[in-house]
Amino acid sequence: MNKFYITTSIPYANAGPHVGHILDPLIADVLARRRRVKGDEVRFLTGVDEHGIKIVRAAKSQDKTPKQLVDENSEKFRALRDMLNLSWDDFIRTSDEKRHWPGAQKMWQALAASGDIYKKKYRGLYCIGHEAFVTEKNLIDGKCPDHQKNPEMIEEENWFFRLSKYSEKIESKIKNNGLRILPESRKNEILSLIKEGLEDVSFSRPAEKLKDWGVPVPGDDSQLMYVWCDALVNYISAIGYGHEEPNSIALFKKWWPADVQVIGKDNLRFHAAIWPGMLLSAGIELPKTIFVHGFVNVDGKKISKTVGNVILPEEIVKKYGIDSVRYYFLREFPAREDGDYSEEKFKERYNGDLANGLGNFCARVLTLASRDANVLIHTNNTNAEIDKKIKETKKIAEGKIDEFKFHEALEAVWELISFGDNYINQTKPWESPESKKEVIIGLVVILENVAELLNPFLPETSEKIIAAIKENKKPGNLFPRIK
Repeated sequence: MNKFYITTSIPYANAGPHVGHILDPLIADVLARRRRVKGDEVRFLTGVDEHGIKIVRAAKSQDKTPKQLVDENSEKFRALRDMLNLSWDDFIRTSDEKRHWPGAQKMWQALAASGDIYKKKYRGLYCIGHEAFVTEKNLIDGKCPDHQKNPEMIEEENWFFRLSKYSEKIESKIKNNGLRILPESRKNEILSLIKEGLEDVSFSRPAEKLKDWGVPVPGDDSQLMYVWCDALVNYISAIGYGHEEPNSIALFKKWWPADVQVIGKDNLRFHAAIWPGMLLSAGIELPKTIFVHGFVNVDGKKISKTVGNVILPEEIVKKYGIDSVRYYFLREFPAREDGDYSEEKFKERYNGDLANGLGNFCARVLTLASRDANVLIHTNNTNAEIDKKIKETKKIAEGKIDEFKFHEALEAVWELISFGDNYINQTKPWESPESKKEVIIGLVVILENVAELLNPFLPETSEKIIAAIKENKKPGNLFPRIK
């Protein structure tokens, strides 16, 4: 049995999730479900990043302690599991002193042992949104392009990680696909950044400024670990790194390196430069693949409280259902690029693809089958044309999933649905008693394969269709039309 370890970036717990947080775990969920179907042993990790100045400030503004704030928001992120029918195996919190902190501190000690941690005074621009120091070249009109805010000028003495030391090694790994960055455009983007020269990175902040909210720096109580040496280590602390018990050591050896790490494009530098640098310094293998997806925009604009276009996942799930939401974000979004959510587009996709497409085809086939109790539902289809189309669709859909092109995989499945609809229209089984049984068996085989192909994308719908086939009855109206 092959192992498959997949992770998502961990969102900040300074607020609860909005629709922009859907893509990371949804993409990972499709890949995890696909691998489970193949028979692989899967471990799917997600979680929340709970330290940093953003957390401290958000808590203060709400008259809460940082712990109260992250406890509330981590539960909101954890609720996405049931809300979107996600299948993660593990959820890590960076405030977990027993589970996460030992790994973060072990990483720090490993970097120090390699001579890659040093202390210096620094004066620079600090973006609270990114929890990162930035330079003038990172800004547009003096503002962070992602957060549209002016960074703060900060002067303090911190510990730094010697990232510049690993520029050439990181560049070589990425160029030779020792660390595969997908899509190619993001690979070129990070290589261009590396070519400009990677600068050493601040890895700590004064404890007094963070109100002692964070992982203590080993040997220096005056400093707390800055977000990257803390947060990025979650991918390995969750599988035993930092714990010396035999079970923990075995767990780490079993699952690392990660097969796929799913991140948003705003996390590219941190995951494709800082993270590999840390791992190289610590003598740990690099992850195999980092997949970088685009942003979720709403009505053509970036999600922003100022604009007033923040939409909560529970709002659209309650209105349209879990699989409808999963389908929209997997079909409408090209994953590798930015995608747009709007009520109008959602309804178009829903009515066109789900109600008129999948729902209608399922109802047609199972209505025909249920009217003839003698039809052997599970008889293997012998129609060469149908067999050929199913094999072609499987090859395309499964290949597209492996290429992270989920919208194209779903497009192939819907072509199979259209093929099935046309087959009904051409054969008219209700007019041909002599071929009725063979035609219906062929249609059921098509529907069964559609359901199986949809399992990673629409698991609940897939299960309903397969159950209806086995019981030879209609599953009800899967997707009633919406106005």
